[in-house]
Amino acid sequence: MELEGKVSLVTGASRGLGEAIALKLSSLGSKVAVNYVAIEAANKADADNVVETIIGLGGEAMPVEADVRDGSTVQAMMQKVIDKWGKIDILVNNAGINRDTLLLRMPDSAWDDVINTNLRGAYLCTKFALRSMMRQSWGRIINMSSVAGIVGNVGQSNYAASKGGLIAFTKSVAREMGSRNITVNAVAPGFIVTEMTDKLPPERKESILTMIPLQRFGQPQDVAELVAFLASERASYITAQVISIDGGMFT
Repeated sequence: MELEGKVSLVTGASRGLGEAIALKLSSLGSKVAVNYVAIEAANKADADNVVETIIGLGGEAMPVEADVRDGSTVQAMMQKVIDKWGKIDILVNNAGINRDTLLLRMPDSAWDDVINTNLRGAYLCTKFALRSMMRQSWGRIINMSSVAGIVGNVGQSNYAASKGGLIAFTKSVAREMGSRNITVNAVAPGFIVTEMTDKLPPERKESILTMIPLQRFGQPQDVAELVAFLASERASYITAQVISIDGGMFT
C-alpha cells in the first residue's frame, strides 16, 4: 500500500490504459479520480463501472467529468477533487485521441482535435494540478506519450506531433518543478492491446509482431505497472525522463 494517503487523478480513465492505471494506483492505496468526457453516454457508464470496481475492491474512487481541452471544465474538475479529498498528489495525463491520415489528406479539424486533446489537455491539467502539488511540496506527473512521438509514424503526423510535444513539455515542466519535489516523467508505449490496436487489420498486426523482439503486443497492465512505479517514492530521483515500453521494438 505504498500510495496510501495519496490522491490520484487519471484523465481518460473510463477504459483501456486509463482504466488499468486507475485500478493499479488504487490497488496501492491511492484514492482515484476517474476522468471521462461526456461526448458519448457510454463514457459515463464506463467511468462509473471503473469507480464501482475500485470501491468493490475496497478502494476509494469518484468519477469526474471534464473535457480536457477546456480550461474552465478542467479547473472545475480539479476543484471537485480537492473539495472531496483536499489535494491532488498524482496526475496521469492519459486522455488522448487519434485521427490518422496522410498529411496531404488531413483536414484541419483532424490536426486541431488531436493537438488540443493530447497536448493542450495535458497542459491545462498540469497547470491546475500543480497548484495543489506546490502547496504540499510533493507531486508526481506522468504524461502518456508514445513511441510515435519519438520516431514518427506514417499517417500520424498530428498524433506524433502531439506526443513529441508532450515529451518536450515533460522535460520543461520537470526543470521548473524540481525544486518543489515534484517529478515529471513521460511514458512512451509501443503497440499495446487497446481499442486503437484492435482496429488494425490482421496482416498489419502480423507485420508489427515481426518487429517486436518480445513477439507480443503489450498489455495495459504492463503500462500501469510502470506508471505506478513512477508515482511512488521508489522513483523519487527520476524526473524529466521518457521511458519507452515497447517490447524492444525501437532501441
